[in-house]
Amino acid sequence: MLINCAAYQDGRKLADIDIDSISDYVARPECFVWVALKDPEPEELAVMQHEFGLHELAIEDAQNGHQRPKIEEYGESLFAVIHTVEMDEAGELLIGEVDVFVGHNYVLSVRRGTRTGFQNVRARCEREPELLKEGSAFVLYALMDDIVDRYFPILETMNNEIEALEDRIFERNNSVASRAIIEDLYSLKRRLVILQHHIAPLQEAVGKLTGGRIPSVCGGMQAYFRDVYDHLDRIVRIIDGRRELVVTAVQVNLGMISLVENEVTKRLGSFAALFAVPTMIAGIYGMNFETIPELHYKFGYPICLAVMVIVDLILYWRFRKSGWL
Repeated sequence: MLINCAAYQDGRKLADIDIDSISDYVARPECFVWVALKDPEPEELAVMQHEFGLHELAIEDAQNGHQRPKIEEYGESLFAVIHTVEMDEAGELLIGEVDVFVGHNYVLSVRRGTRTGFQNVRARCEREPELLKEGSAFVLYALMDDIVDRYFPILETMNNEIEALEDRIFERNNSVASRAIIEDLYSLKRRLVILQHHIAPLQEAVGKLTGGRIPSVCGGMQAYFRDVYDHLDRIVRIIDGRRELVVTAVQVNLGMISLVENEVTKRLGSFAALFAVPTMIAGIYGMNFETIPELHYKFGYPICLAVMVIVDLILYWRFRKSGWL
């Protein structure tokens, strides 16, 4: 589906144009054309290939989708694959893809599986005619910058989840919800791995535009792409740090479970000891022997009970002092 198709000259919009007029404007060196498609049919991509003269391998990748984030050169043009990441109401990640064809005087963006469009990017570019004079390279930068900026709120949401899980780990009744905590931590780690899988390759690809042999279509824009690279580097480092934190949280949670189990074991052992002494004394005097000492003593029964109580009180005091009870 066609979203926008417009021609620009000297950093300013000339007009919205028909698809059939694209090749006419592309043939004018002082102009460039910016076309945006959403979930296009093969026939639409075939038309764009004809109008822009796009490489068939790049068209095939855009048509099939599910490509790894990358930037490839085809002669004087570039083909970039960038993954978008969105979060639904349940906290699950929704992965989309934006394919961008960039030539000296054209930009074609194709998005799939992305709920949020890029009208704000077009508006931003049109508000900055001095930069839009750079042509298609600045549009590529603006698209990349917008997509990368959308990663940060997702990381912030995940960071809040980690902090909430850390609070739950150190709650007093942690043992009851320990399984749920581990499940939530694993879910968070899985989403971080997914996020890294879709972001880290883009950092490597953008690095091609910041140093060494820069593609001619991006000449003079190295500083802008370096800014995108720095943001990606920061994001990748944050993801690595959050993954390590999740692993540590799992270990701490298991340690807290062991501590709780040890506390329960000590309490049970203490109560067993309190009952063991009276049971032993009662067991001895419950044996059927006629010559048991003090068997016929008048005060034997109360003395026996008193010994039981005194010994239990001493044990209880010792266990309380040791923190077992």
